[in-house]
Amino acid sequence: MSRDFVGALLQLNAEKGVSREQLIRTVEEAIQSAYRRTPGDEDIHVRIDAESGKVRVFRARFVTDEIEDPETQISVADAQPFLAGAAPGDLVETEQLDQEAFGRIHAQTAKQVVLQRLHEAERNVVFDQYASREGELITGTVSRIEPRAIILDVGKAEAILATTEQSPLEHYRIGQNVKAFVLEVRRSAKGPQIYISRTHKGFLRRLFELEVPEIHGGTVEIKAIAREAGSRSKVAVASRQPGLDPVGATVGQRGARVQAVVAELGGEKIDVIEWSEDASTFVAKALSPAQVIEVRIDEEHRIANVVVPERMLSLAIGREGQNARLAAKLTGWRIDIRSDVSVAEAAKAEAVSKTAAAEELLEAVEALEAVEALEAVEIEVAEAIAESEEVAAEEVSPAPKPKRRKAAVRAEKIEPAVEPAVTEEVPS
Repeated sequence: MSRDFVGALLQLNAEKGVSREQLIRTVEEAIQSAYRRTPGDEDIHVRIDAESGKVRVFRARFVTDEIEDPETQISVADAQPFLAGAAPGDLVETEQLDQEAFGRIHAQTAKQVVLQRLHEAERNVVFDQYASREGELITGTVSRIEPRAIILDVGKAEAILATTEQSPLEHYRIGQNVKAFVLEVRRSAKGPQIYISRTHKGFLRRLFELEVPEIHGGTVEIKAIAREAGSRSKVAVASRQPGLDPVGATVGQRGARVQAVVAELGGEKIDVIEWSEDASTFVAKALSPAQVIEVRIDEEHRIANVVVPERMLSLAIGREGQNARLAAKLTGWRIDIRSDVSVAEAAKAEAVSKTAAAEELLEAVEALEAVEALEAVEIEVAEAIAESEEVAAEEVSPAPKPKRRKAAVRAEKIEPAVEPAVTEEVPS
């Protein structure tokens, strides 16, 4: 090879974008692969001089005292010029001076391997180029419209815009320039596959960075984004510079900056609010454009109880609950919205309920006291009855039986003392 080879490498470097060192390494591997396809040349190594284009072929052999296979072994004396202090067991690379064995078949094989490796190197370069742009904006031209995706030509690769990543407000045509957000870059046999989106909230963030210098410069920071693509979005911004109005800087004079973003999104509505560390203040602002009377924060359950005027209730909730849903996504709080009228009615009903409950409790206490008093009276009456029965029993009780037996005995003793009179008859 000569300097023409070096010139060809430089031309490939300009056309394919592959570095010169990588091209030389690719050709070295290709020639080496062609050599190693010949039995006995498995230990061949190839090196190319980047300046002259000269190809040098080396064979790796083991140093040994007794040579059995000259293709894989070398003596200690022959190894000394290549490796000073070579000892048996060392691996030495010696230059292969006879390169005529590299014939036409080897050259054809090397050519095929070079082309294959060049395609792989080119795909790797393109992959690295776009992989570093994940999370960034990319601009492409619509080249094909398929049932499930739009294919954009972005230069050396194609980007895939799936139907799930398209805004329902937008329609595309062949040749149209489209901006999109790079979601992911994957390797494939045909080259890198770039997946992009126009519905991701990162796309909205990048558009504001393009249109608002303060956001791009870092003086205004986007703290949070809640988005329902094609319908409405809410963006919370904060200022890092004292005295700078973050909402005014983001919206721009007469809304010029935010209108440019809206136009890119096909008319999607955008609410820009000021971020606050105070949760109640942030929730109240997130429900804009509705006015908020009061916000009560439940830290334990992460619930924000919001009270709004009756006329603002539908505006605070939004169509199909969209405004409240976006505010909840933006703030990270569950939001319970009620009108002042319903809150007053609920408070009144609660007061009435408490009064009724108190009255019922009072009646129950009085009834309990009456029952206890009645039970006490019954106990007293029972005790009096029992006592009177004991007294009556004592008054009507009969005389003891032994006393009756003694009286009977005395009567028996008295009866024999009375003897009947004896009358004697006088004869006539």
